[in-house]
Amino acid sequence: MSATLDKIPQDMSPEERCLYVDRLTPEGGLYTDAQRPVHPEANSSWQVGPDPWRLPDRVLRHIEEAGHHFLAFYRAANLLYNQSWRGIQPGWVAGYLDSGKPESVVALGRMNRIKQHVPLVIRPDMIPTKEGMIATELDSLPGGIGFTASLGARYGSLDEPITGGPDGMIDGFERMLRSFADTAAPVVAVVVSEESASWRPEMVWVADRLNERGLETVVMGPDDIIFREDGLYAPSETGPRRIDLIYRFFELFDLKNIPKMELILYAAKKNAVKITPPLKNVMEEKMLMALFQHPALQNFWSQQLGSGTVAFLERTFPKTWVMDPTPLPPHATIHGLEVKGRPFQDWRELGSLGQKDRQMVIKPSGFSEMAWGGRGVAIGHDMSETDWQETIDHALQSFDANPHILQIFHNGATFPVEHYDFASSSMNRFRGRVRLQPYYFVVGDEPVLSGIQATVCPPDKKLLHGMVDAVVLPCGPMPPSS
Repeated sequence: MSATLDKIPQDMSPEERCLYVDRLTPEGGLYTDAQRPVHPEANSSWQVGPDPWRLPDRVLRHIEEAGHHFLAFYRAANLLYNQSWRGIQPGWVAGYLDSGKPESVVALGRMNRIKQHVPLVIRPDMIPTKEGMIATELDSLPGGIGFTASLGARYGSLDEPITGGPDGMIDGFERMLRSFADTAAPVVAVVVSEESASWRPEMVWVADRLNERGLETVVMGPDDIIFREDGLYAPSETGPRRIDLIYRFFELFDLKNIPKMELILYAAKKNAVKITPPLKNVMEEKMLMALFQHPALQNFWSQQLGSGTVAFLERTFPKTWVMDPTPLPPHATIHGLEVKGRPFQDWRELGSLGQKDRQMVIKPSGFSEMAWGGRGVAIGHDMSETDWQETIDHALQSFDANPHILQIFHNGATFPVEHYDFASSSMNRFRGRVRLQPYYFVVGDEPVLSGIQATVCPPDKKLLHGMVDAVVLPCGPMPPSS
C-alpha cells in the first residue's frame, strides 16, 4: 500500500479520514487501467467516505443467513439440471440451460468428476428496498475480492469494526482455497484470461497477501501454464512449481480464445489439477431464478430446499421469466406476468406499455460477453418506447443462441451518505440508492460471510454499479447505542 497502517491518529476529522483512506489506495490503482481517479489530487476512482457503511444487526443477520439459502439453492439447481438431462426431471430444464452452448461446454458441465461441484464463491447483488432485501443476481465468478479486501483493511485501520474483520476477505478466500485443495501445502494458480484482464491487478494484490500468509499463489495467464504429462506447472524463480488448484478467472463463453485450454481440460479430466469455480455454465445462468419460480417445478424445490429456504428465496428473488418466444395456445398466458391486472400471451405485448408500467429489466441469462458487468442490462422505464420494443425483439430473436430473462425492477430505498469532494476540498452529502455485495466463501459445507461492499449511487441512477459518482465503502455493524 502507499501509506503505512501504523500509528493512526484517532481524532481525525471526516475530511482527514477520507484523505487517509484515499492515500492507502495500492500503487497502480489496484483495479484496472480503465479506472481513472475522480480528481487529479485523488488516488481513488470512486467517491471516498469517512466511515464504513453501517448496517443494523438485524440486516447483518439477514445477510449472513442468506448465504446458507443461496448455497442450498445452488446445490438444488445443480441437482435439477443433472436430473433433467438424465430424464428424471422435465427435459426442457436442461434444454433451456444448455441453449446456445457448444457441445464441448455442455459435456464439461456433465463430467462425473465435478457432478457434485458448486461454486465456492457466492456474491449476490442485494438491493435494500421498502419491500425488503432483493437479490437481483448471484455471481459465482465475481470481481472485487481484492477491492473489498483493501477497503476492509483501510477502514479497519481506523479502528472501525468491519463485517468479517479487517482481513476477513483474505481470511475467507484463503480458507476456501485450502479447504478445496485438500492438501497440506497447495500451490494455487489464479488464471486470468485476456477477457478478464482488467481484474488482474486486484488478483495480484490478493495473491501477494496470500503468499505473505504462506499459501503459495501465482497469478498468470493461461498461456503461461507449463504442461507436463503428470500435471500443470507454474513458472517460478526456483523452477516450475506443480499446480494443485486453479482459481479460474475466465468466462466459459471465452474458452475458444483461451490458450492451452485443451491442456488445462486434459489435466482436469485426469484429476491432475482441481479447478474452481467448476467448469459448469449452468451455475452461471441468471435464468435459475426463473426456474425456481416455475410452477411446474415447485414440488422439486420444496422437497430439496424445505419450506424455510423456499420462503426466503421467494421474498428475495425478483419475479423472473425466461423469454422463450415459443407461441402459446389461445387459452394460455405467461404465468405470473401481469400489469395492473392485465395478463400477457406474447412478450411483444410488453412493448406497448407506458413508461411507468414497464418497471422491468431485460438481460442475457449467461454465456455471453454481454452477461457480466451490467453490459447487457436494459431497464424498461429508463428508455424510449422504440428502444424498449427493439430490446424485446432482440431478446426473442437471440433465444436459441443467447436466452434472455425478464425481471421486475425494484427501486432501491435511499439513504444519506457523506463523501469528500476533491474539487471543493470539503465534505459533501447526498441521498443515494445502495447496492450491497456480500462475499461468501464456502469452507467445507459452510458459506462464510467474509465481507460486504456497499456502493451508494446518486438517486437518478437506475443501474447501480461502481461508477465514479458512487461512494464505495466496506460494511460494518452499527455502533452500540449510547
